[in-house]
Amino acid sequence: MFDVGFFELLLIGVVALLVVGPERLPKLARKGGMWVGRARRFVSSVKKDIDREIQADEYKHLLDDGKFTNPVHDIIEDTRHQLDDIKHSTEATLGDISGKKTVDNDKNP
Repeated sequence: MFDVGFFELLLIGVVALLVVGPERLPKLARKGGMWVGRARRFVSSVKKDIDREIQADEYKHLLDDGKFTNPVHDIIEDTRHQLDDIKHSTEATLGDISGKKTVDNDKNP
């Protein structure tokens, strides 16, 4: 932005002292500091708003492109598939056991 060094500030201070006078210079400096603070807060607020809008726009693009997937949904689907596999293996094991029991029962009357 502006490149204001020590000598430029000193020159501004001397000119302000000559123009305004030593009685009113502290009040003027206080008001100037107040306005600079307000301007900085305003600029900071605008930057935050712009950053939020950019971030929201990026999220919208991610959702629209389908690149953003819900990790919870993926975990639920993986768990569902694993439970189905466990169910099928358990049913197969129970079928084998019940089949052996009927064969064993037929042999031992």
